Amino acid sequence: MFDNNTIQQLKQYFTMLEGPVVFRATLGNDDHSAKMRSFLEEVTSLSDLLHFEETTGGRTPQFTVDQSEQKSGIVFAGLPMGHEFASFILAVLQVSGREPKIEEDQRKQIEAITESLHFETYISLTCQNCPDVVQALNIMAVLNPNISHTMIEGGTFQKEAENRNILAVPTVFLNEEEFSNGRATLAQLLKKIPTAKKEVFKAREPFDMLIVGGGPAGASAAIYAARKGIRTGLLANEFGGQVMETLTIENIIGTPKTEGPKFMAEVKQHVEEYEVDLISGEIATGIHNDGIVTIDLENGGQLQSKAVVLATGAHWRNLNIPGEAEFKNKGVAYCPHCDGPLFAGKDVAVVGGGNSGIEAALDLAGICNHVYVLEFLPTLKADKILQERLLELTNVTIILNAQTTSINGTDRVESLSYRQRETGVEEIISVAGAFILIGLQPNTKWLEDTAVTLNERGEIVTASDGATNVSGIFAAGDCTDSRYKQIIIAMGSGATAALGAFDYLIRQGSK
Repeated sequence: MFDNNTIQQLKQYFTMLEGPVVFRATLGNDDHSAKMRSFLEEVTSLSDLLHFEETTGGRTPQFTVDQSEQKSGIVFAGLPMGHEFASFILAVLQVSGREPKIEEDQRKQIEAITESLHFETYISLTCQNCPDVVQALNIMAVLNPNISHTMIEGGTFQKEAENRNILAVPTVFLNEEEFSNGRATLAQLLKKIPTAKKEVFKAREPFDMLIVGGGPAGASAAIYAARKGIRTGLLANEFGGQVMETLTIENIIGTPKTEGPKFMAEVKQHVEEYEVDLISGEIATGIHNDGIVTIDLENGGQLQSKAVVLATGAHWRNLNIPGEAEFKNKGVAYCPHCDGPLFAGKDVAVVGGGNSGIEAALDLAGICNHVYVLEFLPTLKADKILQERLLELTNVTIILNAQTTSINGTDRVESLSYRQRETGVEEIISVAGAFILIGLQPNTKWLEDTAVTLNERGEIVTASDGATNVSGIFAAGDCTDSRYKQIIIAMGSGATAALGAFDYLIRQGSK
């Protein structure tokens, strides 16, 4: 099952085992069970501390990851390959006794939970957002015997996923009730647990430079600021930004090909090499400068800094039509890599003819029965090479001059309505899913009632050095009026804004 390179990597990982681990598997005579048996036999052959035994009860196939006689509460229902292979390795190491790398206040919150919590997470192996959720809930299970977590691979348990109306991943159930949808960090998941003891926000001394946002622009700004030897902080609800939803990246110079989560994990590691105070799981709600720049937080606290760089990024733009909000995660999706496998063999629509839309159509065409691409303009906007690849496919229909007017269904998406802009004729196509990829919208709504100037698109207006109209406040990346929205450009603008802010501090007589 594993190639020689993977075997050598696994052997290296397993040298870090702190104690024995046993896999208890419920298996049948089906192909999925045969693959799981082969997987576990090969894994356990790589270390004397790993053991495998068959048992009964529960879903078939599945296996637990336990400490000899002590159950950990971690279950993998389906084979943890693809993006979930890392989740499996981390679970094995942590169950063996290796400490999870989390903040101390998060550990205290988890250990303080006294009621019984059973989480179930439906995932797809192509979803790059799912491992964050799986790994966070596994950590909770490792640290607290009252908590258990089962990862359920949607391809193996497709009928079960359909019966529970799962049309987006990751979808988390807590004690049989739907709990969470989409990418979430450990901090965000803990916030959603009503009985998790909340730690009082610890205010910091004023920073020299505070960056708001944890994407490529924010990370770049933090590194450039810290390298100047000044007191630097980075505030982010979650580190990674929009790049975490990008599967394949091929245009970062010097890195021919990588994946969004992998790339941002490396970026975070780079940031952590410097003295940057990372403040995660907190959301900014306001900003003003009364001699020192003050950031208001959703939790009621405040952070202050002599200079601030806003790098809050952007999110997928909504169509704002009937049915879009009602059927979100019930057929309306924004990430083909995550949710595409749930629509295997079905007809779907992609709204948007830019690079993101056509890339989505290309991915979905290999999974779905038929893909309809709807573009508002008379021509597709995607790069020529992508259009050429799309035209080679026989199960794709391109509809131009199409204004999408509604997404229809009862408890899930059943069809999509659009108007032919040339003729005014209304059309309906039967689809099980609608993927919305019509560009990005800046994360600046929280700035609308502040003194920071935004343009008609909601972007922060900046000067050549990243300065805004408010003294001491700079901005960078996709939240600004930068003409092009690319990772490499965001990183460059983050560096520019940090250097601009540092120059501002020097002129103010601060270092």
